[in-house]
Amino acid sequence: MRAIITGHSGGLGAALCDALLARGCSVLGLSRRGNPALAAHFPDSLREVAIDLADPGAIDALVGGAPWRSFTDTDGRIALINNAGMLAPIGPVGQQGGAQIAQAVAVNVAAPLILTDAFVAATRRALDRRVLHVSSGAARSAYAGWSIYCATKAALDHHARAVIEDRQPGLHIASVAPGVIDTAMQDQIRAVDADRFPSVGRFRQLKADGHLQRPEDSARRLIAFLVDEDFGRDAAVDIRDLA
Repeated sequence: MRAIITGHSGGLGAALCDALLARGCSVLGLSRRGNPALAAHFPDSLREVAIDLADPGAIDALVGGAPWRSFTDTDGRIALINNAGMLAPIGPVGQQGGAQIAQAVAVNVAAPLILTDAFVAATRRALDRRVLHVSSGAARSAYAGWSIYCATKAALDHHARAVIEDRQPGLHIASVAPGVIDTAMQDQIRAVDADRFPSVGRFRQLKADGHLQRPEDSARRLIAFLVDEDFGRDAAVDIRDLA
């Protein structure tokens, strides 16, 4: 299988990339910094493109370029994992700022939707093509201080629902909440003041109690679901609800 993954330089994205490469997959990684460790360990299987996913022009250049065209030119199984995302701005409405809102919408919504459209257009001869949006429980549960993050993740869930209705041949899509994972994003959450994010105590307690998932464990579960025959049967899924 071939797989394109955004945000593969760290956290869950790096774990997903590692899990795919360990399975013998060819991976095209898209992130600002790249992943030198994985590139050194899998020099023949990992291709990387440095890109700022907040820049629509950079995405347009990517999907019109040779690395994208050659990677998506296959009649076999190929997947797109829209993993990259950002949490900021955190805080109540009226204290978020237009520039930060625009950047969050660009990274969390515009980039995955543009990439999905380009991916489907470029893989028409592939017999099995799959799109996994990495969503969040915040797409389905509202949190004070997280209105932008909640809204952008909910957008991915509803995008998957609508794309299923398009009934494109060989296309399977799902927006998947991976659970609470011990990544730098969780560090960011726990550092926020309660007046900006009233639920911060819950996340601090999850860390203290050892209830955060390791990125490697979450990645294995997500990849197992991605390749499962039931993938795409339901548009919005919480990985914790699966057997």
